[in-house]
Amino acid sequence: MLATSAAWLALWRPLLWLRLAAAAGATLLCLAALPVVAERLMQQVELAPAALPDAAAAQAIVVLGGGVQRGDGAEVPDTLNAWSLQRVYFAAQAYRQLALPVAVTGGQTRGAGTSEARLMREVLERDFAVPVTWTDDRSETTFENARYTAALLKPQGITAVVVVTHAWHMRRAMWSFERVGLHAVAWPAPRTHAGGDQAADYLPRAGALFASYRALHEAVGLTYYRLRY
Repeated sequence: MLATSAAWLALWRPLLWLRLAAAAGATLLCLAALPVVAERLMQQVELAPAALPDAAAAQAIVVLGGGVQRGDGAEVPDTLNAWSLQRVYFAAQAYRQLALPVAVTGGQTRGAGTSEARLMREVLERDFAVPVTWTDDRSETTFENARYTAALLKPQGITAVVVVTHAWHMRRAMWSFERVGLHAVAWPAPRTHAGGDQAADYLPRAGALFASYRALHEAVGLTYYRLRY
């Protein structure tokens, strides 16, 4: 019924259809910018692994890149962005506890001159004294992170890995690694904290809009992966 009504409006009342579509879009945008909505969306996509994951069977630690802060190609070098730095920190924690060899994965983002994997390797080895055994600097997507890492690890007889990424990215990452034949154990990452019923949670914020975008991106991305791969 709704589809029929929408089609009728689009054909016979195009101006009214455009106005209704614009109003609906603005309403959804406002809702997505509310912290209370963004937090609920993030909690739906986030994976909460055990505080002490069972990594007894794991043979390696895999760290997924989260992005690069681009430099100017001359005086200002490329550096890891906040997400990648957090993942490097989580990886250093995993290495201290598990003493497993580390793989970093992440290609060259648009406009950057250095790959995520190379920058993560430099930071891990220089700032955290964590040796990196494998480097995949070709990946452009989460599924490619898994595929190219598997190509590096499987010839070494490695079939089980600890995956290091953010909680909101973990479901898609875990699915990808399992899909390419690597048993994956999620390393703990902080989940989004659900705020109380405060007045500020019902006021639009740019940060909340971005969080809603991330949550929807992960939900759509995982659905796409399941259909494609």
